[in-house]
Amino acid sequence: MSNTESQSLTPPTLHDQHGRWPRAESVEDFQRNLAAVHERIAAACQRAGRDPAGVCLLPVSKTVDEERIRMSYAAGCRLLGENKVQEAYRKWNAMADLADLRWSVIGHLQTNKAKLVARFAAEFQALDSLRVAEALERRLQAEGRVLDVFVQVNTSGESSKYGLPPEEVAAFLQSLRAFSALRVRGFMTLALLSADAARVRQCFVRLRELRDRLRQEAPDGIILDELSMGMSGDYEIAIEEGATIVRVGQAIYGARSTPDAHYWPTVAEEEEPRS
Repeated sequence: MSNTESQSLTPPTLHDQHGRWPRAESVEDFQRNLAAVHERIAAACQRAGRDPAGVCLLPVSKTVDEERIRMSYAAGCRLLGENKVQEAYRKWNAMADLADLRWSVIGHLQTNKAKLVARFAAEFQALDSLRVAEALERRLQAEGRVLDVFVQVNTSGESSKYGLPPEEVAAFLQSLRAFSALRVRGFMTLALLSADAARVRQCFVRLRELRDRLRQEAPDGIILDELSMGMSGDYEIAIEEGATIVRVGQAIYGARSTPDAHYWPTVAEEEEPRS
């Protein structure tokens, strides 16, 4: 769906709805919230002429305690997204009895944390440097594992954000051929944090168009089927523009008291320099 065609399909309020999600405190709360999100996913798919089966919901459990994560598990969640590697690793250890619960690391990774990701994560959605790719490859080889990865793209053009500039992605994909333990599945992006639907939408359009263009020339073994884009405030727009994975936290677990900036750090806030 084009940008112009779908402008009128989505309500104008987006990220200004932070406080509208009540905290889920029971399995029934989680079942109700998950059903509501799936209904909105289905409605967005209908507007865009898509099959809802083509959109995967990734619940994001950052800041959520073990008790409430277990409730969400009982409500049906089997793959959870976490931004902070050490927080995710602690939860993985604490809930090792839930054998079919898998973890997706969706936040920026410092190379000294690669060993943890290689040990427990089912996927990593924020790959944007060869240094991180090398560190993951080395640790994965030692663990005897392979890892699904997404290349993070900075579609908003904000210098404070992680992710590769769109014009550098093609060369980066060529470089990833050297890493046999990394299975590239597609791209991930964070849209502009804005209540302006048109500006948010453009970030998603940019990623879809980049994927469509590069998929025609992707190196052997690199599959660009997936687009991970959209969070609680904008996932419906992301679906209208082709998202195959939406990362939804607050609409499932409830509004967080911790600001988003704590879990989506800017480049300046990181101790380790980018490469």
